[in-house]
Amino acid sequence: MRCLIVIPARMGATRFPGKPLVDLLGKPMVQWVYEAAKRSGVGDQVLVATPDQEIVDVVEGFGGEAILTRHDHVTGTDRIAEVAEKIQADVYVNVQGDEPLILPESIAACTNPMFERPDVQMASIYSECPEDEFDIDAVVKVVTDLEGFALYFSRHAIPYARNARVQPVKKHVGLYAYRRGPLQQFSGWPMSALETAEGLEQLRFMEHGIRISMSPGSGTELAIDLPEQVETVRALLRARGSGS
Repeated sequence: MRCLIVIPARMGATRFPGKPLVDLLGKPMVQWVYEAAKRSGVGDQVLVATPDQEIVDVVEGFGGEAILTRHDHVTGTDRIAEVAEKIQADVYVNVQGDEPLILPESIAACTNPMFERPDVQMASIYSECPEDEFDIDAVVKVVTDLEGFALYFSRHAIPYARNARVQPVKKHVGLYAYRRGPLQQFSGWPMSALETAEGLEQLRFMEHGIRISMSPGSGTELAIDLPEQVETVRALLRARGSGS
């Protein structure tokens, strides 16, 4: 089974233009993500998908692989779907380009169900959500059924605690693995009602009947969304013993 890890990255992020190339201890952010993906050991190939030649040049400069994609994609999944049109694989793994702290073992945990169960069409991971993040809408939560498939994702703390909670709130970690079929269908489906309300593209898959297998994994301390988060991430990398 051929597995392709794809890292969508673009220079034109509204809140932080140019963030894939921000310097983190002597490396651009996209390189940290790329190297974690390579260390996961699950992909036959790791590829950065970007609409920007500048990113392609930097990735190739550190010895990585990159591919140019269109500028008009609304989501990272749309960008990966374009890659799927050009490069044949059985499984595609979406590793967000703004997660320089992502752990290789989390990427492996996301991908494992695709190799273990041929009926699984899509997979992701979760970690335990700290109580102080319950009401932060940037932190996505997920509830699962008894087989470990997602029932729903929300920016609210779900399930609602009318009674005492009997299990931890699950925090969604933004990694995805898809089989080729659902990934190719995604861009042809209109944006769904729940996706529009929550601003969560994975709900489009669920509204079209694609079940998402959820596995426990490790969340990252911080993804980079804003310039003021860069120094915090640098400090976390230093604390891990990482260097330039």
